[in-house]
Amino acid sequence: MKNIVLIGFMATGKSTIGRRLAQRLNRDFVDTDKDIEAITGMTVAQIFARDGIKRFRSEENLLVKRLAPREGLVIATGGGMVLDPENMRLLKKNGILIALTASPEIICARVKGKKTRPLLQGGALDARISRLLKERQHLYDQADLVVDTGTCSVGETVEKIISYLAERKDI
Repeated sequence: MKNIVLIGFMATGKSTIGRRLAQRLNRDFVDTDKDIEAITGMTVAQIFARDGIKRFRSEENLLVKRLAPREGLVIATGGGMVLDPENMRLLKKNGILIALTASPEIICARVKGKKTRPLLQGGALDARISRLLKERQHLYDQADLVVDTGTCSVGETVEKIISYLAERKDI
């Protein structure tokens, strides 16, 4: 049974939707950021501050190597997980990629004032979000399905994903 892998920019609802989707499908749920925090004993922000982005991306890659061969998971990835081509290859091999999107304005509203997003610290928030989204969009576009969470509720998003999965013959 293939994994269902949620990719997308930060604050598009991957963790919330992934948790609800896993419950509906009676599957185990994995939030990669939370797993990395549990493994390292540090928050994502602490890893970035102490060891930098390179260490965090290395932790992501190690986790993907452990998760990708498993079956029947719903996996909520960190927003930058798609930056490593090996991560994408491994996740696609045994997974159905679902990209969750939202407009820069909606993402900005969702993260405004939160200090837990290291890549958004310093500078104009809306400009940083727009730049990062533009850099990553072609990677998110590789998904099997794209759902805009800025125009759908959590429940509606879950229903769209379940409908899509029901149409597939390979899960």
